[in-house]
Amino acid sequence: MGDRVQLVSIAISVALLAIVLELVRRRKLTEEYGLLWILSSLALLALSVKREILHLLARWLGVFYPPALLLLALIAIVFVSSLVFSVIASRQRQQIERLTEELALLSAEIDDIRLQRGAPAARQIVPRAADDSTESYRSAAAR
Repeated sequence: MGDRVQLVSIAISVALLAIVLELVRRRKLTEEYGLLWILSSLALLALSVKREILHLLARWLGVFYPPALLLLALIAIVFVSSLVFSVIASRQRQQIERLTEELALLSAEIDDIRLQRGAPAARQIVPRAADDSTESYRSAAAR
């Protein structure tokens, strides 16, 4: 690998590490997700600094231009990160739907208690998004 390519890859790896650490420090990125990015940037830095590892891996994988392996590693990191964040987003969506249903049930219970005491029922809150959770929210609120 040429010295220029190695210097650029080291600089990019160090910049990525610095950016991630700064985002964690400012609490823009949680430690849980920051760990994934820190490990990824350290792996890229290790491949950038240690030419022997990069050349050995390139020969083993049949890659003729070792710096291309850095690009392959970066693409793999992005794919894994995307998968992890998709799982997290799916889990959070399920939690939001469950919390919306619980909120509707609690709101209905509060309205029932107010009606039993003779007080007027509270105004119904209907979410603005017209997705699957809206129907379950409205049906739970109607009970």
